[in-house]
Amino acid sequence: MKILCIGRNYRDHAREMQAPDPAEPVVFLKPETALIRPGDAFWYPLFSQDIHYECELYFRVGKPGKYIAPQFVWKHLDAYGLGIDFTARDLQSRLKQQGLPWEISKAFNGSAAASEAIPFDTPPHVPDLTFELRLNGEIRQQGQPADMIFSIEQIVAYASQFFTLTTGDLVFTGTPAGVGPVQIGDRLEGWLQSRRILELDIR
Repeated sequence: MKILCIGRNYRDHAREMQAPDPAEPVVFLKPETALIRPGDAFWYPLFSQDIHYECELYFRVGKPGKYIAPQFVWKHLDAYGLGIDFTARDLQSRLKQQGLPWEISKAFNGSAAASEAIPFDTPPHVPDLTFELRLNGEIRQQGQPADMIFSIEQIVAYASQFFTLTTGDLVFTGTPAGVGPVQIGDRLEGWLQSRRILELDIR
């Protein structure tokens, strides 16, 4: 099991990161050890003083595949939910400045929270899957899938050229603007279609 993540898939987030819109999906991976199961907490790592949250819509792979054509993408997905991609921003910035890979700032243990998956038999109407992230009860992020640069079909078709998708893999689809730091004692809540489906304490 792995987590396929897409970077800079919302223009407003690219702007806040002072980065250009990508010409093709920006893909990076998180291993299974990065996953925080529902009911668990996020434990602030000792190697960073600047951990940021990034709330995202995810889709779960139900049928393995590679080189998946866009028109067949939905045959390979079977559920969706909300995830939080945690980033050690200070570590990431230092590595980028040195021209080094920055996986350790994104793929460390416990760097990806995921809600319980919501199964579907027929593809959901993606524009309806609006979501928001609340930090200590205050709305910090709001996502509209219509604002994504690359669609679910484009993301999966592109990524499957390089990585075989296996049953249980999660595809994180990118985060909107509003990312920011968390501190020990904070509480994060993910809301999907006006329903809270993710709760996470920072410890």
